[in-house]
Amino acid sequence: MKELLRVFLIIASVFAISFIIIKVTGVLTLEDIKEYLQAAKNISPLYVGVLVSLLLFADLFIAVPTLSIIILSGYFLGFALGAVFSIIGVFLAGFTGYILSRYYGENILHFLIKDENKRLELIKTFNKHGFVMILLSRAMPILPETSACLSGMTVMPFKKFALAWSLSSIPYALLSSYAGSISTWENPKPAIFTAIFLSGFFWLTWYFYHKRIELKNNTK
Repeated sequence: MKELLRVFLIIASVFAISFIIIKVTGVLTLEDIKEYLQAAKNISPLYVGVLVSLLLFADLFIAVPTLSIIILSGYFLGFALGAVFSIIGVFLAGFTGYILSRYYGENILHFLIKDENKRLELIKTFNKHGFVMILLSRAMPILPETSACLSGMTVMPFKKFALAWSLSSIPYALLSSYAGSISTWENPKPAIFTAIFLSGFFWLTWYFYHKRIELKNNTK
């Protein structure tokens, strides 16, 4: 587990660097995203959908406020279209991260962990806990992309990854886009409460899952 956490933190740190750079430089703020989506809506709703999908796909390379974008997609496009384009973007990011890591991740893993036994132990540990890690990765930004990359690096079967990603991402996108569709600038409460609920739910589930693993290890 120690090696898995170490590699997980290294990959997460790489994503976090882009988040920090964007925050410090102010290159892409939430206000900018709102303006871009409003401008796209003035042209065509289709443009809004494409922009939402591209922004969510870009989250694989630069950290963007995924939850806020999905909520905004529901606000600008309505529940159904907002959910569809959000799911497309989230799946593009996840599947691309998996595929790229599947092809190039082995070399990165060899670089990060020289000892073959430790690499095998990491792969074994992720195979044991990876499915749940993906399910609960929406607890905070960066974790989903990190989990997708680890899935590819450890050669998790694609069907298993796709199932976990779907179970994690689709309900998340549906609930968030629906919250956006019933929110307004004057009454943003549905969006705010949904954001709080999702974060709280995933964090609490993470906490109890971690406690369960600790209890299991202590009883061995």
